[in-house]
Amino acid sequence: MKLPDARGDLSTAVIEGLRSGKAVEATRIPHLADVDPLADEDLQLALAVCYELHYSGFDDVDDRWEWDPGLLALRADIEQLFEQALRELTGPQPATGSAQIPAALIALTAEQDGPSLARYIQSHATIEQFREFVVHRSLYQLKEADPHTFAIPRLTGRAKAALIEIQIDEYGSGRLARMHAELFRTTMGCLGLNTEYGAYLDRLPAVTLAVTNMLSMFALHRRLRAALTGQLAAFEMSSSLPNSRYGNGLRRLGGDSQATLFYDEHVEADAVHEQIAAYDMCGSLVAEHPELAADVLFGAAASEALGGRASAHLLDSWAAGRSSLRRVAGGREVPAETGVPAGAAA
Repeated sequence: MKLPDARGDLSTAVIEGLRSGKAVEATRIPHLADVDPLADEDLQLALAVCYELHYSGFDDVDDRWEWDPGLLALRADIEQLFEQALRELTGPQPATGSAQIPAALIALTAEQDGPSLARYIQSHATIEQFREFVVHRSLYQLKEADPHTFAIPRLTGRAKAALIEIQIDEYGSGRLARMHAELFRTTMGCLGLNTEYGAYLDRLPAVTLAVTNMLSMFALHRRLRAALTGQLAAFEMSSSLPNSRYGNGLRRLGGDSQATLFYDEHVEADAVHEQIAAYDMCGSLVAEHPELAADVLFGAAASEALGGRASAHLLDSWAAGRSSLRRVAGGREVPAETGVPAGAAA
């Protein structure tokens, strides 16, 4: 993946440091307390770049930057603000016993009244809007399950076994063609989109980056392992119905069975995963570690809140007649033509 274009002083310091191989200059870093951590383009991009060093990395960036002390110190400062903003957004979580965890998760993920991105896509989205939706999801879906794998060595007993059971399905039981990330890549190709991981990083706004950054923050900190399981449970528990709507929306737009397989697969798989995640993973984790109950619910609430903000951004943008993606001069553009049917070759 190529390094993205900077969006301000903070991301400039990070990206230029990685590009040049020189230490990040602290004097060039702005006062972070002056920004909204959940919405600031500069902060969210800087954090995303730091996190990507733990995944696929960047072209021409030395892998040793992953553990650079100066960069990690800067990331920690950003994370402190980001986590604080997430906790303020979600509010305090109630004390909950292990037997009540599944019901609490169900309550957090219950479909709310009001505008729904999935319902809009099912019935009203244009092919251009569906492409935009897929681009927004690409940074996570092309590495689907990878952040949650960090939690495997941090869990024990039944909770660990439950997470592994979910991950086995996510990774296609070891078959490349069945890996969920590969199914999503196929959908992108059918829509005429660039299927390279990170190809659209420059186009993704802060509201989208915040969702993937939240996942990575939970994944890379052992102390937040319970929040990561709560996020995964919320994701699985609120997935089947929306994916059914996404698949039906793509079929309405001419998508064939190959194009919709990613969504159709998740309708069935996530209906099973939600039970495993809520009861066997989160319930068992809290039974073993009662002090982690609030963090499980925090992860679920943060996932729902940031996901809702991202969905609202798409719907508000489309209602105003504008793209939900960032416009980048000279950058790769999402195909605008309607003549490339879903199901066609990339």
